[in-house]
Order: sequence, then C-alpha cells, then structure tokens
Amino acid sequence: MIAIIDYGVGNLFSLRCSFAAIGQEAVVTGDPAVVAGAERIVLPGVGAFGDAAAKLRATGLDRVVTERAEAGVPVLGICLGMQLLLTESYEFGRHAGLDLINGSVRPIREVIPANFKVPHIGWNALRFPGARHPVFRHVYEGDHVYFVHSFHAADCDPAVIATTEYGALLTAAVAAGNVCGCQFHPEKSGKVGLAVLRGFCEWEG
Repeated sequence: MIAIIDYGVGNLFSLRCSFAAIGQEAVVTGDPAVVAGAERIVLPGVGAFGDAAAKLRATGLDRVVTERAEAGVPVLGICLGMQLLLTESYEFGRHAGLDLINGSVRPIREVIPANFKVPHIGWNALRFPGARHPVFRHVYEGDHVYFVHSFHAADCDPAVIATTEYGALLTAAVAAGNVCGCQFHPEKSGKVGLAVLRGFCEWEG
C-alpha cells in the first residue's frame, strides 16, 4: 500500500488518481499509524516551506516519515514535498527540513536571468547528469514534465538525478538511498508523469 500524506498542503486527489491509472493502490491519509504501515510513502506539497514544515511537525508526521525512511521504506517527495526532504530552506526566513537529503532550498530568482518570470510555470525537459536513476527507468532524456515553483533545491549536487533548464540549470529531481524527490508534478505531467510514478512503484530503494 502507498500512503499519500495529507497534512493540508497537497494536490491529493490528482495524485491518488494518477496511481490508480497505473494500477497501484494509494490511500490519502494524515494518520501516522497508517503511514507507518505503508510499503511506500509519498510526501506531496504546495505553498510555503515554513508553514508546511510546521504542519508536519504538529501532527508528528515528520517523525514517522523520518523513521520509515531510515528503516528503508521508499519515500517520494513532490514539489514542496521534495524540498521538505532537504536540510533547510531560505524561503521567507530560515527553516529546518527533514534532513533526509543534504541540501538547501533557495529562490530561483538568485540564479535565473532578470527577464525570466517567477514563479517558473510550464513544461520543461528533463536532463540526466549521469546514468538514469531507477525512478526514471521508463523516462527518457528530453521528456517534458510540468513545473510550478519559485524556489529550487541547491547545495545538493551529489544527490541530483535530474535537471532542467530555465535560464539556468535547476534541480529537477534528487535521491539519496531509498529517498527521492522531484521538483515537478508527476500528477500533472501526463504520460511522462505516470511513467515516473510507475518507476517509483518498481523501485526497491
């Protein structure tokens, strides 16, 4: 069973439907006990890092995600959920993340040209800096996925498994051990997004 964590900041219905489309059972839950019993965990998220981190900690879900990740359960973070996997964020102050992947979250405005709009919204191609990670086993270099973000994962080069170009090279996905995350939205990325979710479901972590 796949647990999609509901802590009030995610596109949960579309994500559950995406898993159903590839024949995978996923439940949307905010119950730490259900998350603790899941075979795979998905941490979605939209909005501000600080608010989302506070909601996770208020429910105790931060501890459950960390404990299950340390126990070897495959974890996938999506968009803000991916950013929460990192060490810290500099979005409207400085906030601690789950620190499951070394790195920080910083404004894309700091690295993209002045004539590029923020937030970055739209379809962009994936590039793989090395061999394709198993999560991308059904995805190819140049496939397009859908992004909506104003902040990006930085200081995490060893963990970067995919990048994209938006006036600068931005992190599109990261992984460390059995924990991975994508800045883009698989549930909004059509067939390519479903292929990413399929790869996650097949990944042994």
